[in-house]
Amino acid sequence: MKKSLIVLASTLCLSATLNADMARIEMGAGVWGQDTKGTMSYTDDGATGHYKSAEKDYSQAYVWMLIKHPIPIVPNLRLEYVQLDDEGSVSGEFKDFEVPAGLTSKLTYDMKQYDVIPYYNILDNTAWITLDLGLDFKIVDYSYDVAAVTGYAGYSDSGTTVIPMGYLRTRVEIPATDIGLEADLKYVQYQDYKAYEYRAKIDYTLSFVPVIQPALEIGYRMQKIDIDDSDKTLVDMEYSGVYAGLMLRF
Repeated sequence: MKKSLIVLASTLCLSATLNADMARIEMGAGVWGQDTKGTMSYTDDGATGHYKSAEKDYSQAYVWMLIKHPIPIVPNLRLEYVQLDDEGSVSGEFKDFEVPAGLTSKLTYDMKQYDVIPYYNILDNTAWITLDLGLDFKIVDYSYDVAAVTGYAGYSDSGTTVIPMGYLRTRVEIPATDIGLEADLKYVQYQDYKAYEYRAKIDYTLSFVPVIQPALEIGYRMQKIDIDDSDKTLVDMEYSGVYAGLMLRF
């Protein structure tokens, strides 16, 4: 009986240890330096409108959190937030507004993006390799403003849309170091619509700090929106640049 109790206690301790290793919370925040460029055009029943980015650089904050647990059936969760900005020249007629013929106005817009990503671990630091597969539900709050010019009062609008995307993440822990290499890809293509985003980074964890381990990350991020509906809409927009931030591992 005593031996059985010892075996049971040892098993419970081992199980708790394994679950502790499998349960993890990570979070990070930093700044993404965005180089924005591209064009948009709209054509419908003789109406034609054009937008061209001024190709300015923007610096926007980003935050993310990763929640991993030991329950096999329930997906893990990753949450992200970032904002994309741009401004440029617009002329002609679009679906919701029209700049009078012969005039050009300035259009500014922003897209606040909230990513909700349920995912599964295909590999979990197996031979120093992690592989995650899931879905990204990208919630986009957008707003834009067309500036007033002589003879035109201007226009503004806003809205929300959800974009489902496939999600793939891979990570390699370099043995005998505190350095990690990581990349992820989000992608969707449907008929004439295509959007994707990828990131690649290197991070360094200060492993000598107990319980809560801080880390540094630096990488490159690019988001592309490509719509080629030749009957009405053409969009070719790209947001790319280096990002850097701080992380916490629990």
